[in-house]
Amino acid sequence: MATILIVEDDEGARILTEANLKRFYNIETAKNGKEALALIYDKHVDLILSDIMMPEMDGYEMAKALRESGNDTPIIFMTAKQSTEDKIEGFSSGVDDYVVKPIDYSELLWRIKAVLRRYQISEARKIKLGDFSVDSESYTAEYKGEKIDLTRKEFDLLFKLLSYPNRIFTKNQLLDDVWGISTPSGDDTIKVHVSKLRNKLQKVTEFDIVSVKGIGYKAVIGEGV
Repeated sequence: MATILIVEDDEGARILTEANLKRFYNIETAKNGKEALALIYDKHVDLILSDIMMPEMDGYEMAKALRESGNDTPIIFMTAKQSTEDKIEGFSSGVDDYVVKPIDYSELLWRIKAVLRRYQISEARKIKLGDFSVDSESYTAEYKGEKIDLTRKEFDLLFKLLSYPNRIFTKNQLLDDVWGISTPSGDDTIKVHVSKLRNKLQKVTEFDIVSVKGIGYKAVIGEGV
């Protein structure tokens, strides 16, 4: 299930939006852009649903900060600001779509699905890349018909990376999503598991697990896949 971050300073609006979406998505919340940026660093988010006018850091500033840092998480603005100039400013800051307040939640759900589909957010239980496949129902990995023995955490880490090819995950995001922890030894935990995965998958040419210096890891799919 995809995770959506609702960024809204109005508590009533935030609660109402969460109530309308939580049947379909995992929900995280923040009161302004500053809180949102801090949360995104620690947790994986598939889509950001944000108000524009907020204290401390507004939606425009948040979107610009994310894009300038290389973060391409899709953003939908919820706003009463609907002039052409407002929309130009929003799209210039890196926003993907708009929904106008008062919110029509049927329309919002449709727009969320469209943006997630555009970004190919994966909810698949099975992933197949050439001769390599992983199945999250049976927790199995195979290459050219031969099973690859992976521990549960190795499998979860690999499946997470392959579900979002080319997306960079910070070490904190992987710790939170795969282990559900954040500890001083967290970096070593990630390094050890990535090293073991690379060793077990050294014959696999369909993808690579790439280290992004100072940030984290991503799965890069081979050109022939």
